[in-house]
Order: sequence, then C-alpha cells, then structure tokens
Amino acid sequence: MIFLRLLALILCLATPVLAQEGTITSGNGTNAEQGQADAAMATRIRDILHELDGYEDVTVTVKSGIVTLRGTTLDLAQSEALVGLIGRVEGVVAIENEVTISTDVRRRLMPMVERFQLRFWQGIAFLPLVGIALFAFGIVVWIGFFIARRKQPWDRIAPNAFIADILRAVIRIAAIIAAIVVALDILGATALLSTILGAAGIIGLAIGFAVRDTVENFIASVLLSVRQPFAPNDAVKIDGHEGKVIRLTSRATIILSFDGNHIRIPNATVFKSTVINYTRNPERRFDFDIGVGYGTDLAAAKLLAEETVKGLPFVLTTPSVSSWTTELGGSDVGMKVTGWIDQRETGLLAARSEAIRQVLIAFEEAGIEMPEPTYRLLMNEAGTAEPAPAPAKPNVAEVSHDVMNVEATTEHELEDIVDAERDTERQDLLRQDATKE
Repeated sequence: MIFLRLLALILCLATPVLAQEGTITSGNGTNAEQGQADAAMATRIRDILHELDGYEDVTVTVKSGIVTLRGTTLDLAQSEALVGLIGRVEGVVAIENEVTISTDVRRRLMPMVERFQLRFWQGIAFLPLVGIALFAFGIVVWIGFFIARRKQPWDRIAPNAFIADILRAVIRIAAIIAAIVVALDILGATALLSTILGAAGIIGLAIGFAVRDTVENFIASVLLSVRQPFAPNDAVKIDGHEGKVIRLTSRATIILSFDGNHIRIPNATVFKSTVINYTRNPERRFDFDIGVGYGTDLAAAKLLAEETVKGLPFVLTTPSVSSWTTELGGSDVGMKVTGWIDQRETGLLAARSEAIRQVLIAFEEAGIEMPEPTYRLLMNEAGTAEPAPAPAKPNVAEVSHDVMNVEATTEHELEDIVDAERDTERQDLLRQDATKE
C-alpha cells in the first residue's frame, strides 16, 4: 500500500517534466520545418533570378517567409520589378528590397557590347536573305517601271499626254511600294511597313500644308486638261483678263492679251473662275449706243438704224438686228443698236466701228438730230455772252457710203503670234482635237 502511494507521487512529479520535454521537442520540429521552407523558397527565387538577365549580382535570404534582397542592378526599373516578381512566389510574407543601382562602368557597358555583337552576327547570318530581298525588290521595281514606260495602254486610256504621265508616275510609285512590301516580307519585318507608312503619311501631310497652293494648282491642271474648257487661240475672258489662249501648263494658263502682253493665271484661279469663251460660238454680237434729240420720231429712228445695220454685208441675218430705247438723257434719248457677225471672218471692233459710221450717215441724210450733251459759253469784249457758232455739218454728198474693210485682220495676226508661241518646245496640256466640255 505504501509502495503504491510512492509510485503515484513519483508519477505526479514526473508528468510536468515530461510535458515540458514534449513541448520542447515539438518546437524544435516546427523550427526545422520553417527553415526547410525558407531554404526551398530562397532556392526557387535564386533559380528564377538566374534565368533573368541583369540580376546576377542580387543575393536572396529568406527568414520566416520574409525575403531580403541585396546587391545591385543596372537600372532602377529592374530593381523595382523585383518586388512584383518575387511577390508572386508562394509563401512570401514580405519583401525587403535593398538592391541599389550599379555604378560599375564595365558592368554597365558589357550588355551594350553583347547586344552589338549579337546584332552583328545576326546581320552576318541575314546577309544571304538580305541579298534575296534586294533581288526581289529590284525585280518588282523593274517590272513596274517597264509597264510604266510603255505607251499603251496609258496613251489610249488617258485623255491627254499629261494624264498619261500621271498614270505612269502612279504605276512607278505603286511598284516601289509593292517591292518594299515583298522585301520586308522576305526578311520577316512587315511590322516595319506600318511604321514607314505612318511616317510617310505625316511627312506627306506636312508637305501638303507647306505647298498647298502648288498642289491645288496641280490638281486644277489635271481637271482642266480633262475638261478642256478652251482650246489654243480661243478668245476668252478669265478673272477679268481677256485675250487669246496660248497654252495650259501644269501650273498656269497663259493667254495673250489684245494689247500683246502675256498673262499667266494660276490654274486654281482658272478652275474656280467664270470662263467666258468668245470663240466657241462663231456668231458674236456687237452693240453700240447712239442718242437722238427730243421730238424725234423714235419709231422711224429705230427702223432706220436697224435697216442700215441689216444692210451691211458682214452682218448676219440670223440672229437678226435689233434696237431699243435705253434712257432719257439730259439732252437726248439713248438708243442701243445690236447686230451679229461671223467672227471667223469679221473683226468685232471693225464691224462695230463701221456700223456706227453707217448709222451716223443714215441719220444725217434723214435729218435726225443728234444733239451734243455739252454746253459752251463764250464771252465778248463787253462781257456779254455770244451764241456759240453751230458746228459745221458735213456735206452728206461728200461722205463715202462704201462699206469699209472689216475683215478680222487683227484677230488673225494675234492668232499667228499665238501659233509662233506654241511652236516652241514647252509643256502644253491643250489639244485642238480634244473633247470640249
């Protein structure tokens, strides 16, 4: 009985000690497992950094899931990228980034040297492929230029030589672009094409704004060469300028004024302006104003003027001669008389001048008064006014009734000047046989 009590007392005293030893043993086991996990994590992080460039000098220590990074990198971006990279590793609790930027000159230059050597040897390896790409580029360009040099079908398709040259230029540009695409495709660098086209678009936009007027004139030249609103030697009025058309160039329309001066009008202005072509219709109307005194039989004066003009041999019967009263002046009644001529044979100014002369003779013979619109006051020695002597009336019997020469001599002489100008070897977009709009 005493023995059992002693055994129970010994067991009671030994239980706390055994419990403490069991706790110590368990704690040691936990620490060992944590150490193994930290070591495995450090090894994994080192393996990851080993596969990446620029982290050769970075050391890794892990304690209780806390990762400490030390060492140097080549730039700040690599150092900051470590945090995000290691943060994705399983089991990482926190990261202490003590990595700094390296100032070692040799280390900082070595990557550049290595990249240069790599690019050099890659270029050497690509030389045969570059040769094939250049050969393909040359073949495509040669084919495009060969097609562009042919006269047909461009001369048949285009309305004139200027448009044909533009089509040939478009074919050449398209051939060059196609050759670049083929060459880049052989080299596997088609991604550069979008960059090249983007840069070309920006450059083209800048050039377009810089030479906007030149581009506008060029486009107007193309449209005018297609439309052909006038032909060489046509008498036209453009933007207030009158004259004979000499030529149409890629920049301007050149006309010879009736004073014999050369006038260059930008094609953009010509295209946007109202163009009056006097030559397109061979029949042309001339007109003049004449005044008769108050009290004159206007119906008789009107009939006499029309019959006089109608009787001139150079005046056309259709359209017919006409006249009408225009205004009531201070001393006369205004009338306008019109007639039509064939301007291919008759000069406009000469016909108008002769018609006025013949109407004046007819009015003088009929006794129709044409009063002067001015007044004169003459003073004698006594200071009193004397009546002005009446102007001497011409002797109608002595005035020649013969019709004067009204041939279009001046117009033909101007046409000869224009033809001489056109014989020189200069650019001209006009054709006599072109379809007129």
